[in-house]
Amino acid sequence: MYTMTGIDRQTVLDSVGPVQTILDAHDGVVNVMDTSGGIITISLEGGCTGCSSTPMTAMQIYYSLMKLDQVNDVIFVNGELPAYMRSFINEKLGLEQ
Repeated sequence: MYTMTGIDRQTVLDSVGPVQTILDAHDGVVNVMDTSGGIITISLEGGCTGCSSTPMTAMQIYYSLMKLDQVNDVIFVNGELPAYMRSFINEKLGLEQ
């Protein structure tokens, strides 16, 4: 499910998986801003703004999306994913391959 500019936005949203149920319950919103070149640019909005669980939510989203072959990176424009969490997930994905 590719578009000329990148991965289809709906594919990204579908890949958020079980996190979406939690987001729905807390009025959280995943705003897919861009998908060009396999780089997904996301903003977590709504109930995510200021929520102390947002880094964990971002980590779960990052993990789910990075498992997709067509995804090269996931950028959270509001800095929701701390560097140490990104490194942890990258190591985990490396072990799974």
